Amino acid sequence: MSGVSHIEVVRGDDGVRIDRWFKRHYPTLPRGRLEKLLRTGQVRIDGSRAKTSTRVEAGQIIRVPPFGATTEVSEDEAQEKPSLSRKDTAFVRSLVIHKDASIIVLNKPCGLAVQGGTRTERHLDGMLDALTYDAPEKPRLVHRLDRDTSGVLVLARTSAAAAKLGRSFKERDTRKIYWALTVGTPRPDKGTIRMHLAKQAGKKGERVTGVSAHAEDAQFSETHFATAARAGQKLAWVVFMPVTGRTHQIRVHAAEALKCPVVGDGKYGGATAHPGGEISTSLHLHARSLELTHPDGGRFTIQAPLPEHVTKSWQLLGLDQEDDGNPFEELEL
Repeated sequence: MSGVSHIEVVRGDDGVRIDRWFKRHYPTLPRGRLEKLLRTGQVRIDGSRAKTSTRVEAGQIIRVPPFGATTEVSEDEAQEKPSLSRKDTAFVRSLVIHKDASIIVLNKPCGLAVQGGTRTERHLDGMLDALTYDAPEKPRLVHRLDRDTSGVLVLARTSAAAAKLGRSFKERDTRKIYWALTVGTPRPDKGTIRMHLAKQAGKKGERVTGVSAHAEDAQFSETHFATAARAGQKLAWVVFMPVTGRTHQIRVHAAEALKCPVVGDGKYGGATAHPGGEISTSLHLHARSLELTHPDGGRFTIQAPLPEHVTKSWQLLGLDQEDDGNPFEELEL
């Protein structure tokens, strides 16, 4: 680097520790040098000194000091990043449903984590090198999906595209449509859920729940919903359109506000979320489509086919997955 850079944190990096952020964007920077930059206050977030444990938030500006060109990778770093196997390379490339000069769109499968974490060694972020193709750098995450949520996931192929897409998600210049199979039928059929959410520790780990607007760490959340079809009195095909993007937002809104947990969501629906029979126990929540402003201009819309387990459930219940009418037409959005 020849001078100081100021980089905006994109949505895909929201919640990441600053040291991991540097490892992701500057993989050849030795850890010892990064620790010195942090210790001496040369790395700042929105003007404040950053510590190794500081977590970044989407929209924040990171001051990246000049640290000189470096191409050496320590032995420890090399061991942390083994080369991607042919199997994983073929796998992640099979997920691509759109590719152009600025973006790549994947149909993420249920069960694949987007980013690594405790006891999560295999994740999409660790496979992005396979999606470099003819670009000078690997693509970047600009938003996330839960591990067990399938569907549309957009990657930026350039830093300029990442910045533009990051602003689109931050400013809510996107239209995200999720399909879900729920246990129970919502009453009323359609409407808007507004509630404050917060993460809370529990016996089975951290979970998100509805809280008072004045509760500590409370975040406002909003989701439009509409029932597309019913399968008897026990199950329903519900379409969700989130306005905000809180962790587990749709799952909590379905379970707590609608009292209709998403099928397969034992975390928030307990045993009720597993109706039994031939219905899969995997989460039935799919990011069906995404509309946004393309980094190169104009509106862009992409749709992801349903995963196998959801397709099977749709067939068992006689639901028409080709029905893509707008269930929100009657709502004043």
